[in-house]
Amino acid sequence: MKPTAPPVLALASFPGPLARTPYYCDRLESHVVRFPHVNAPHGHDFYLLLYITEGTGTHTVDLVTYELRPGSLFFLAPGQVHHWHPGPDARGFVVFFSADFYLFRYPGSGLYDFPFFDSAHPPVLYLPPAETEIRPLIEHLFAEFTVPQPNQAEVFRAYLHLCLELAARHYAAPAPAEAGLAQQQIRQFGALLNQHYRSLRGVRDYAALLHVSANHLNAQCRRVLNKTASDLIHERIITEARRLLSHSALGVAQVAYELGFEDASYFGRYFRKYTGRTPEAFRQQR
Repeated sequence: MKPTAPPVLALASFPGPLARTPYYCDRLESHVVRFPHVNAPHGHDFYLLLYITEGTGTHTVDLVTYELRPGSLFFLAPGQVHHWHPGPDARGFVVFFSADFYLFRYPGSGLYDFPFFDSAHPPVLYLPPAETEIRPLIEHLFAEFTVPQPNQAEVFRAYLHLCLELAARHYAAPAPAEAGLAQQQIRQFGALLNQHYRSLRGVRDYAALLHVSANHLNAQCRRVLNKTASDLIHERIITEARRLLSHSALGVAQVAYELGFEDASYFGRYFRKYTGRTPEAFRQQR
């Protein structure tokens, strides 16, 4: 029987040579042998990087499946549900770290401003297979984690910072100040949406929390994402509904309740409106 929801794993679930550290690094091929349960859908309460150096396979993040190939660099933020199926020839590295670990040396909003941790961007960057910019840094992270050294945490954190900063350069240049403000408001809207999607469904609700008008919020969403604020609200609810229907044993009425719907029939109609299928049909086709 399926668990009621995908498990959320903590860093302590992945013991390494350094006991109880807020960071972790291992070779992918060793990691999947030591922790075979990661092949099943699960979430984390920390950040994750996955770098593929050889081979193929798949990596599913929030129900979307991506290809594993040399040069693939995946970024996952806390709360995302994922699982992978690396092929027998797959090689690479996994890196975990807590927000507090990174922010201890690099405070501010930098961690949350990286484009790859923003839901508006795909969670993968496909680099050239023979790139020599980020791979050596990942290899240094592995060496720092596996062999005790003086000031190990500081050095690990510095290499990690360089990895993230260099990866961010592969995204579009920062927008002008006016567009940057729009991006900031969209990120704030996304954070509020993740916090309140079970209870708040109206654009006016989120606009009030952001101290802007509903028309302004809609305009910013259209400008940055070519979607309305309502579109984003519905997408967030449907994404969570799909997660629960795919990865839990909750009945449809229980899923409706978890999402804040008082009427399971209305939830069924809502789900069908935005997916083209009933919740039951969606679950059977998974």
